[in-house]
Amino acid sequence: MSFATLKRNSTNSFDKLTQEIEKMSITEGGADERFWKPEMDKSGNGYAVIRFLPAPEGEDVPWAKVWSHAFQGPGGWYIENSLTTLNKKDPVGDLNRQLWNSGSEHDKEIARKQKRKLTYYTNIYVIKDPAHPENEGKVFLYKFGKKIFDKITEAMQPAFIDEKPINPFDFWTGADFKLKLRKVDGYWNYDKSEFATPGILGDFDDDKLEQIYSKAYSLAQFSADDNFKTYEELAKRLNDVLNSKPVVRIDRETYEDEESVNENVATFASTSTPSFSSRSSSTEDEDDTLSYFARLAEED
Repeated sequence: MSFATLKRNSTNSFDKLTQEIEKMSITEGGADERFWKPEMDKSGNGYAVIRFLPAPEGEDVPWAKVWSHAFQGPGGWYIENSLTTLNKKDPVGDLNRQLWNSGSEHDKEIARKQKRKLTYYTNIYVIKDPAHPENEGKVFLYKFGKKIFDKITEAMQPAFIDEKPINPFDFWTGADFKLKLRKVDGYWNYDKSEFATPGILGDFDDDKLEQIYSKAYSLAQFSADDNFKTYEELAKRLNDVLNSKPVVRIDRETYEDEESVNENVATFASTSTPSFSSRSSSTEDEDDTLSYFARLAEED
């Protein structure tokens, strides 16, 4: 690299180093201060007003979605991002398919408990945060599940003809999101959350909106290859957690020998009867289990 190039790229180099330091603090157990999360008060309720922001510059979609697994076996916890996020084969998906197709209700129950979970990421602007007023007026990343994404979908595609569709991620025609959090049956519940009347974020002028937009974080990072382990690495971790024989990778050529697949399923079912437990999570994170495994069973 020439000196002229070094000088020209000095700002970019600094930004890259800063990003690497942020990654290190996250992987070493430090709190990721880029993220915002709601908080309950002493009465067991939580309230905040946020605004979903447009897709970051250079990106097309204002959210990122990641499939993951979190369950416990005899060898500990399996908490990993799923390669299905990248439209690739994943060892837990392959194993769950075997279990689901075995015909055993016991196997199906195991598969249900280790099913994948869908998480979304987006940028938000915090308008009101009674629990932490210092967050107000700042841009954060926000991680959320299916329940809140359903609210977004309903706003964009309303079910009734007297409701006008809105783009919640638009600075000018979007709407503030009133996040109302309760604990129902031991889980966080967002059912009462709702969008306010559409309007310009904060009644700000374009200069202020541009300042806010410039602070948005890239969402492409969440589906980057370096956020996912290889199939072989995940299979090894899965086998360690299950204390079982190696998982059979179900590629297209594997289906040509159905007897060998069924034999492996039978072996797994008879030799591996761990007591699985799913990681505790709110119902807003739940995927449709039956339809998910039905799709798995139909794959060629």
